[in-house]
Amino acid sequence: MSTQKNLWLLLSIFSLNLAIITLASDPDPVQDFCIPNPILASMIKTHHTFHTILPCKNSSEVITNDFIFSNMKTSGNFSETGLAVMPANPTNFPGLNTLGMSFARTDIEIGGINPPHFHPRATELIHVIQGKVYSGFVDSNNKVFARILEQGEVMVFPRGLVHFMMNVGDEVVTLFGSFNSQNPGLQKIPSAVFGSGIDEELLQKAFGLSSKQIGTMKRKLDPKQER
Repeated sequence: MSTQKNLWLLLSIFSLNLAIITLASDPDPVQDFCIPNPILASMIKTHHTFHTILPCKNSSEVITNDFIFSNMKTSGNFSETGLAVMPANPTNFPGLNTLGMSFARTDIEIGGINPPHFHPRATELIHVIQGKVYSGFVDSNNKVFARILEQGEVMVFPRGLVHFMMNVGDEVVTLFGSFNSQNPGLQKIPSAVFGSGIDEELLQKAFGLSSKQIGTMKRKLDPKQER
């Protein structure tokens, strides 16, 4: 009887671990595709996010263009750091819904950067199309894995690890990134630390910065504060 109880206990633990692993990833599709119903999807109120599953429209209303995305032909608008990102996800590319993946075009001006950030729900694979980019990530032991990537090279950033990019060449960098989630999430380290409202005293103690320096960083990174 004791052996049987132990067997059931092991099976229960295995089932629980399997459930946790399953819930940690995008759910498997249960149909060929699920093109979001624009009316029902618009009724779902979100903020800087998109649902893993959006309500489908009738398959008889699906057209070829639902599976084509044409906005990768040119770069997006460049930020103050010289970065332009054009994402492709179910909110602007209906054909991706329920398929567990997303995509992005990234352009970086000469000397520009993609600041340290991470994606909590996805591993990212980048492919350099043009230029030279210093790129890498930091593991949980604070070890940096980085080097200069050139045209045609590919690098992977493991899920949840901080990574970064900087244009070190003499032309605009263009690269494409793919994610194994349709909602990878994005956490920018500078904004998360100085632009999120963390108590100033804690930041002073953590980084050894003065109140004036903290204030400068907050004004730069928090859009709610006056510049």
